[in-house]
Amino acid sequence: MVSENSDAQDGEPTALALKILVAGGFGVGKTTLVGAVSEIRPLRTEELLSEAGQLVDDTDGVDQKVTTTVAMDFGRITIRSGLSLYLFGTPGQDRFWFLWDELSQGALGAVVLADTRRLEDCFPAVDYFEHRHIPFVVAVNCFAGARSYGAHDVSRALDLDEGTPVVLCDARDRDSGKEVLIRLVEYAGRMHTARLLDSVG
Repeated sequence: MVSENSDAQDGEPTALALKILVAGGFGVGKTTLVGAVSEIRPLRTEELLSEAGQLVDDTDGVDQKVTTTVAMDFGRITIRSGLSLYLFGTPGQDRFWFLWDELSQGALGAVVLADTRRLEDCFPAVDYFEHRHIPFVVAVNCFAGARSYGAHDVSRALDLDEGTPVVLCDARDRDSGKEVLIRLVEYAGRMHTARLLDSVG
């Protein structure tokens, strides 16, 4: 969580910037989501897929993908006056997971993007955030031609903890992505408040 101190002499509220991770499997739409919602030109660290990578990257179901994130994506979106989100998209392949620990430092929460055609690919992200007690929502990216599943079905298939939100979205659509982020901020806020009250009690 990152706060930005502003001059509050005129009654202006202190600006607050929250760090959010966007995680999930290879080719699920993380870069697309960050780019769709960001109000600034997103920073991307993409490289072309090579023949050497075919031995380690499972492109089944995402045959048209020609690039991959090798470090992170970064974007920013203002939710309302005084509240901005800094978005950090994580790399999807397991050989880059060592970056996740660094990226997750100070994060309020995370969005785990899921593709119902490759649902098992988001298990590592779900496990990562559950074990580190980082609040997250699962956002099902509704790809054209993919079978439609309800939020309850996805929650049960992923064996999510009770109360973990599952939302359906289109990672290409700014309004859809913004709704996912708002849902995460609300959920993470409730989780952090409950933990604070537990520690005090």
